[in-house]
Amino acid sequence: MPTLTSVQLFTVNAALEADLDGTLAALAGRGFTAVEPYDFVRRAELLAAALSAHGLQSPTGHAFLASDSFVNPDGSGTTVAVPSHEEVFAAAEVLGMNTVIDPYTAPSRWESVEQIEDTARRLNTAADAAAVHGLRVGYHNHAHELEATFDGVTGLEVLAGLLDPRVVLEVDLYWAARAGVDSPALLGRLGDRVVAVHVKDGTLDEDALVAYPPVDQVPAGQGVVPLAAALDAASALEYAIVEFDVYDGDIFEAVEQSRVFLDELAAR
Repeated sequence: MPTLTSVQLFTVNAALEADLDGTLAALAGRGFTAVEPYDFVRRAELLAAALSAHGLQSPTGHAFLASDSFVNPDGSGTTVAVPSHEEVFAAAEVLGMNTVIDPYTAPSRWESVEQIEDTARRLNTAADAAAVHGLRVGYHNHAHELEATFDGVTGLEVLAGLLDPRVVLEVDLYWAARAGVDSPALLGRLGDRVVAVHVKDGTLDEDALVAYPPVDQVPAGQGVVPLAAALDAASALEYAIVEFDVYDGDIFEAVEQSRVFLDELAAR
């Protein structure tokens, strides 16, 4: 099946929280036909109506499935409980999703194989609950799942080996590069487990490697992350999703430039 280009809505989170309808209209105006929502349980009906109004679909979305409480983007924990699996998957149905992806788990849970086994059990349990709704689940990486290694194998690959075959992966190409991993080789090893990637570029300047939020991100194709090679190595790719964690500039112009980069790759 052709790869669908999408955009992770956290990229425009400030604009979205201020003006949901206007932000989705702006993304549609920049040529997107699909988005990947985050924090969608509390606003599923509102979001679904706005997406429909602007001709957008949301086949994938992010929601915590393997954590008891929300985890901040910098990896620190909170005491705020996450929605139940039933709440997540019911909201996903409202939005017409087919895949709900856990955005990450805390870095402190990647220090042993036993901890990774626990995460795998939680995701496999979520897959059972999702199947009742006709959905599948996945996992999205940051850097720490790849920086952790066990007998020379990255933590993400250890996880992949423990997951039910129904659980898929969404590989973040920027975070893989930031972890020092050869992402095309990683995608080759993970094979058809990878159905989605976050297409995110950066200069990987030395100062950026220790900063959070990362300050080196640039539109796709303007940095040093091997995006084209990684996309070529993804043998079962369904979704190429544009994302920025932070960007010092016109974010709508940046996501459009990234979409054009993907369009040009697809046309080769």
